[in-house]
Amino acid sequence: MNHEVIIEKTAAFVREKFEGQESGHDWWHILRVWNLAKHLAAHEKNVDKFVVELGALLHDISDSKFHENEEDGIKEAEDWLLSLEVEEEVIAHVLKIIQNISFKGGLNYQDFDSPELQLLKDADRLDAIGAIGIARTFSYGGYRKRPFYDPELKPRKPGMSKEAYRDTEKTTTINHFYEKLLTLKDGMHTQTAKKMAIQRHAYIENFLEIFYQEWEGKI
Repeated sequence: MNHEVIIEKTAAFVREKFEGQESGHDWWHILRVWNLAKHLAAHEKNVDKFVVELGALLHDISDSKFHENEEDGIKEAEDWLLSLEVEEEVIAHVLKIIQNISFKGGLNYQDFDSPELQLLKDADRLDAIGAIGIARTFSYGGYRKRPFYDPELKPRKPGMSKEAYRDTEKTTTINHFYEKLLTLKDGMHTQTAKKMAIQRHAYIENFLEIFYQEWEGKI
């Protein structure tokens, strides 16, 4: 089976699986990351574009926000790629990407690295900032029943454990901007993503400035 057909079938598989998920992590998020990844890959010389596309499409399949056991998602991805007779080395690479792409509170859980993983981290994190990132953050906050702001509840420091990061009772949606979103710009790997992140980061800073002025009734 040629690569184009494998990508096409995988996109259909993922779309069916993620249809109806919380809107910050649904098929449209996958599609945006896929498109961002292809855009970034077009500016990079030393990446395997087939691995990039498969990794983009499957990157959230084991996300712990939606799966009690992350290994179940890894196995599902492996079984899918095996059913399409994808080369073993490609499958191994894609599974490593899935296992190492998540933010997980900002701590370094990573035990694998590659240019493709770095590019896909950039694509995934670009979709977490800017106008789309703001929309996704409030969508997920509502999904987890977080208050969107409480001036008495201060942001936690970045670099917390995965368990602390997932504890939605001790944070707010606005705090999430400080705990994650505002830290992402400086962690981009590719030059293209670094340039794109500057504008998206500035949009978040402007939003927060206006938010606080409105909260205090100044504008």
